[in-house]
Order: sequence, then structure tokens, then C-alpha cells
Amino acid sequence: MRKIHNKVLSVTGNVITVKAEDVAYEELATVSSRRGSSLAQVIKLDGDIVSLQVFAGSRGVSTRDEVEFLGHPMQAAFSTDMLGRVFSGNGRPRDNGPDLTEHLIPVAGPPVNPAKRIIPRRMIRTNIPMIDVFNSLVASQKLPVFSVSGEPYNALLARIALQAEVDIIMLGGIGLKFDEYMKFRLALEEGGALARSILFVHTAADPVVEGLMVPDLCLAVAERFALDGKNVLVLLTDMTNFADALKEIAITMEQVPSNRGYPGDLYSQLAARYEKAVDFEDAGSITILAATTMPGDDVTHPVPDNTGYITEGQLYLRHGRIEPFGSLSRLKQLVNGKTRKDHRAIMDGMIRLYAQSRESEEKRAMGFRMSPWDEKLLKYGRRFEAGMMDLSVNIPLEKALDLGWAILADCFKPEETGLRSELIEEFWPLGTK
Repeated sequence: MRKIHNKVLSVTGNVITVKAEDVAYEELATVSSRRGSSLAQVIKLDGDIVSLQVFAGSRGVSTRDEVEFLGHPMQAAFSTDMLGRVFSGNGRPRDNGPDLTEHLIPVAGPPVNPAKRIIPRRMIRTNIPMIDVFNSLVASQKLPVFSVSGEPYNALLARIALQAEVDIIMLGGIGLKFDEYMKFRLALEEGGALARSILFVHTAADPVVEGLMVPDLCLAVAERFALDGKNVLVLLTDMTNFADALKEIAITMEQVPSNRGYPGDLYSQLAARYEKAVDFEDAGSITILAATTMPGDDVTHPVPDNTGYITEGQLYLRHGRIEPFGSLSRLKQLVNGKTRKDHRAIMDGMIRLYAQSRESEEKRAMGFRMSPWDEKLLKYGRRFEAGMMDLSVNIPLEKALDLGWAILADCFKPEETGLRSELIEEFWPLGTK
């Protein structure tokens, strides 16, 4: 039986300290106060002085309250009964459904042994041309969506959740506004994807520490489903809120700050979550897409800067579109040669011509005379943005490739595209040569 400590040494913000022995880092405890019982987690050990972060906040906690250590770290329930359910950042039901207390699994374990991983080799289709054609998403990839506040990154994640070819969707919301959470839920429900989804949602009104637990809860449950042979897509939003929660706790603990006040282990904290992406041999996979907002649209901000060193590319969302130049999927070459033989040619050729159209647009804006070739490029740029970059376009990969050929044929002669003759002979739209 665990010993109960009935003397809290200090209360600082949402952190309390007690004197205790035989306590482990990240161990859970219950704090019993006048307002009831609340979970807390060990976040610092200094000899027999133990610091705990109180999940529900320290309001109402006094130095006479009781603290009981539970002898285990954070745990999450795991079962197929979780599908279609919504949970909070501490793992408790948010949807007024029954609490799941059986088949508990540990949270925040180590990444998968590299010997159990296989080289990524399967494309995840999303029906979004700027992803499927130009920056293919690969099973077991970890890919951030860099954006700024106000951009529709949550709408993009919701659409990917509806259309991605995966078995299970794990949605982790960190610091979401309540209306954003409801939009996610309604989108999944109306799109018929809620039955294969599990949501862990931390809203802006919830305790900060619960936001830190959301990625760990999502990834722990996802890993167990992947071991059972399921292909799981984990969607996290917003990882900048996660990093800000780390910073807030680090300040409370009076840790020496690093760049812009973030803790010195920010890279390790982010990597510990992103490295959970895996493709198991003879089992399933975990793929991670995580929205990361950039304060001031500054890619050198510590959160996107550290993220870029961990992940395998990024998607840049600007002005409601996925930008073709800043976006990159470093694993796309592993899969886009196995789709259709014109995939890589269309990908490279259309981006090259779009880059030229941007140069022509700059010339036009500066008042230079437009040549016939410039006029063709300007027309192509408008067609490319409307047909490929607009996020409302919802077509399979093969139709997107056919649309690419149609756009090229509408703007250029075959010999002006720079594409190989054998591909032009096979795929150029009839009646336009």
C-alpha cells in the first residue's frame, strides 16, 4: 500500500512540492483537497524533494492536503471500444461515455527498436493534388504542416482524416478552441470517419499539463493498434502549443531558459514524440502529421527550427494553399516511382514551369514588356493554382495526373514542356497535339 503524505511543502503556480522517498520520475499521484481529488505527475526529483505538476491546477490546494503516490506513470486504456470516442488530455472521457479502466498500457515509452523497423515503401493517398502528386505522404513518415495562426491547417488535417487510406485516425488536439474541437468532431461524424477515429482533445480552457500528455496518449494507443496490424495516422495540432506548455512549466520550475525562453531540451522533447513514427515488419504502421504554427511566420523560431531537424520534410500552408517551393517530402521518391510512370515527370515538369511563371509574374508587376512565352507562362500559373494548389480540389492521384496533362496541353505545345517524347506520345490529351 502506498504511503500518504499529508504535508505539502510549497505551492508555486500549478506545481507542488512534497518530501517523499522511493518515488520515480513521471510517477502519478493523487492530491486530495477540499475541492476533491486531482491527478498530479512527478516532474522533478531533487533528493527526497519531489515536485509534482497538478493536472487540474493548484487552485484550492493547501499545505495540509494529502498526496498519495500511485507507483506507476501515466497509463491509457487500449481497446477497440475507444473507436468513435473523445477523451481529454488526462485520458478521461470527454463525450460523457463510460470510463475505460481495463487493458491499461504505459504512456511515453521509448521509440521502437530500429531493428523492428522497415524502410518506408507505401504511399498514403489523400486526394489532395499538392500532396499526392508533388509531396507524396508515405506510411511511417513524420511530416509537419508549417503555417501561421489563421490559416486553415485544422481544416486541412480534418480533410486528410476523412480521405487518407488508413485504418485508424488518432487526432490529438493541443490548446484547441472549443469551436475548433467541435469542427473536427462534426467533420469526422458527417464524413463517416468518426467510427474509425479516436480523439484526445485538450482545449485552451483545460490545465496546461494535460496538453503535454496529448501526443503521448495518442502515440501510445497508436503503437498498440499498429502492433495489431493496423495502419494508423496520427494528426496533432498544434505542436507550438505543446512547446509553449513545456516553456511554461520550465519557467515555473525556474530552469535556465534557452532560445526565446524555451527549455534546453526542446529538441529532445519533440524528437521523443516524432520518432514514434514507424512501419513495423509483419505489422502495421504509424504516420504523423503535425500542425506547427510559426509566430510571425518565422521559420527560424525555435519550434519549427527544431522540428525541421527531426522530421522528413514539411508542408508550408500559406494563403490557404500548400506552397510548392517550401514544401518537401523527403520520402516521396520511395513511392512515386511505383504509382504511374508519368508521376515523376509531371511532378518535376509542372513545378519547373510554375517557377518560370512566377518569374514572369514578377516581370509583369515591374512593368516589363510581356513576350508570347511570358503570356503562356502567366496563363499556366493561373491554371496550376486553380487546378492543383486550391485545397478544394478533391480528386484521386490518377485524375490529378490527367489534369496535369490537360493543363499543360491548354497552355503549351508538347515540345515546350520539356517532357520526354515517349510520355507525351502516351499521355498527351488527344486532339491537342
